[in-house]
Amino acid sequence: MRFITEWNSVNSEEDSSKVQKRRAKTEITAEPSSMIAPQGTVSHLDYQMAAYYVVLIASLGILLLVFALLKKIRYDMLVVLWHAFIVKSIINFFKGNTREQRLLDFALKTATRGDPQSVINAIDQYCSQTEWAMNIGDEKGLIMDKVVKECNPDMLLEMGTYCGYSALRTACIIKPTAQLLSLEIDPRVAEIAKQMIEFAGVQDKVKVIVGSTQDIIPQLKKKSEVDTFDYVFLDHWKDRYAPDTKLLEEHGLLRKGTVLLADNVICPGAPEFLQYVRNSPHYECTYYPAHIEYNKTIEDGLEKAVFKG
Repeated sequence: MRFITEWNSVNSEEDSSKVQKRRAKTEITAEPSSMIAPQGTVSHLDYQMAAYYVVLIASLGILLLVFALLKKIRYDMLVVLWHAFIVKSIINFFKGNTREQRLLDFALKTATRGDPQSVINAIDQYCSQTEWAMNIGDEKGLIMDKVVKECNPDMLLEMGTYCGYSALRTACIIKPTAQLLSLEIDPRVAEIAKQMIEFAGVQDKVKVIVGSTQDIIPQLKKKSEVDTFDYVFLDHWKDRYAPDTKLLEEHGLLRKGTVLLADNVICPGAPEFLQYVRNSPHYECTYYPAHIEYNKTIEDGLEKAVFKG
């Protein structure tokens, strides 16, 4: 009887030991898994990074406001800067891509390959209903269309390709033998534009050149076999409007009758350019009042300057 009792005691101790080992093993294996966020969920680190990013963007917004007050920037300019940089950065962070890529994806999904007008319509729809973008837009685009038709150019220059919107509008108007050279300083944006132009089927009319205007303009006669331009569209950095116009003159790229059309001369503004062409005896100027792209309240306009030689 004593043997049976001792045997049962040993078995009980062994069972208890096994249970404790199993519990310990379970705790050891469970501990690491509890530290790993389940698939498809957001970890604490992700939330922390997002919080830091939001604080950073908020700080930039405050700095932008302070800068605007110190520099006495107009309200309309502040709105443009807010959408162009702050809102864009926030959406880019949470979407994990760029506004330009989202615009391209929408056009590829909704427009018709080989139909440039359908691509233009898709861009207008996206920028007016989903995300604002700095294309010339539909309202000012009609003014540009009119100027290009009146000019009927053979050789065209565009400074500031962005996503290719104005290049597409121009390609729809110009004759089949005409050529548009479009300059873009940002290689990532230029790649978006090239895909947009190829999808629309106007790559034979439009050539995108990547680089800064001050580097490319002096080389156009030699590398692109350009004599003179019949039409020049300025839609890049506004402080480059005047210097690049003078650069075109210096390198003999303008002829008598060449039409220069500058966008955003009011918002964000190109005062140096306006002062130069309006006070120069070599230009005859016309101002076209309008509004900032995809906005009916903020005033903007285009300046046409015809070179008189």
